[in-house]
Amino acid sequence: MEAYGAYAIFPTLVVLIVALVTKRTIESLLAGVVVGLLMISPAELVSGFANVALATMRDDTIGWIILVCGFFGSLIALLIKTGSAVSFSDYMAHFVKSRRSSLVVTWILGLIIFIDDYLNALAISSSMKKVTDKFKVSREMLAYIVDSTAAPICVLVPFSTWAIFFAGLLEDNGVAGKGEGLSVYIDAIPYMFYAWVAAIIVPLVAFGKFPLMGSMKAAEMRARGGEVVPPGVVELDLTVAPGESLSSARTKPALYNFFVPIMALIFFTWYFDVDILRGVVVALAITVVLYMSQRLMSFNEIFDTGMEGFKSMMVPLGTVVAGFMLKDVNDSLGLTMYVIDTVKPMMTPELLPMVVFLVMALIAFATGSFWGMLAVALPIVMPLAIAMDAHLPLVIGALMSAAAFGSHACFYGDSTVLSAQGSGCTPMQHALTQLPYAMLAAAVASVMFFFAA
Repeated sequence: MEAYGAYAIFPTLVVLIVALVTKRTIESLLAGVVVGLLMISPAELVSGFANVALATMRDDTIGWIILVCGFFGSLIALLIKTGSAVSFSDYMAHFVKSRRSSLVVTWILGLIIFIDDYLNALAISSSMKKVTDKFKVSREMLAYIVDSTAAPICVLVPFSTWAIFFAGLLEDNGVAGKGEGLSVYIDAIPYMFYAWVAAIIVPLVAFGKFPLMGSMKAAEMRARGGEVVPPGVVELDLTVAPGESLSSARTKPALYNFFVPIMALIFFTWYFDVDILRGVVVALAITVVLYMSQRLMSFNEIFDTGMEGFKSMMVPLGTVVAGFMLKDVNDSLGLTMYVIDTVKPMMTPELLPMVVFLVMALIAFATGSFWGMLAVALPIVMPLAIAMDAHLPLVIGALMSAAAFGSHACFYGDSTVLSAQGSGCTPMQHALTQLPYAMLAAAVASVMFFFAA
């Protein structure tokens, strides 16, 4: 592979600049992809673009994300169309009497649904949107509460998709013995400082004990003036048309029509070894049977609504696909290895955890690949930590913190995109309002890693 050195950073810088100027996500990512391909082989730009796009679409992870998100969109559309989501919102209104309590309840729900960050981001944001709208909470604030609970809590709880994935990586790379990966992961949980700090800031913001920062302050002022939905947002419209046959179902929605699908989603995700794809497939099947048995919707209406929901996820899915294309280009340019090689000389036993956190957080943010970053970094970082006799749980905590930061802060990361989609704002609106809180948590975590080492 040709060595591009510091020039490998250029496509990512282009993405950030174009995103800040245009406030558009997919276009910014594609601009970075094109710039990277021009660096690799200007004469083969079209072929290179087509090859990267095809390679990305063949990726098992992309296929998994498309199915998970698409089926989630179908399930959410059915919950909205039948009025089941409204029944949940009306039920929660009994417990929510103020702006503050609407945010606190959203945070508590995020703590309860800890199995998967996708489940957390989409289910809670979509369910609580009507409640927070009532109390003039900006959609950006809702997205922040949901997203900042989703990734950090999934990292800190050892029964989530994150924990199971990383425990497998620890075993595959010889850091933990067969069947001991989860035990090693649990030992590192106290040292996942970014996740802890980010998770602690959320209730402080929800209870009004933490100041509004940056763009979030402007968003909240706009919402308090009555404009909760930010400009430029187009939401899925499943409202009742005059004379539509489903109007009676919507005027008397049953609460169990919301809880049965959601509980099925949670249970079967857990039942299938924390596999959210299998969980949502079974939950969708149960929902179809449940609604048809009550004649809430006809066969055609169910599938038409499901398709509308699936299509509503096309923009966030396009963002994730473009993000993976950028990752492939960055890999070809050797971005990750360049950054690691650059900082290796400063990796002393005392500085290693902090440097690992900062560097891997930067890579995760730049590439939009969090699990991929862990898979690349672990075989490099852990042998280095062992050779330096560093504290392994602390280094593992630094790696997981970096992944959590990337998932939390990257404006084209899947968790960010899905939280924005579910909450009703754009990924850039969500990312820019969330960034000050993420950066503050990262700064505090960096200091903690320094002193802990």
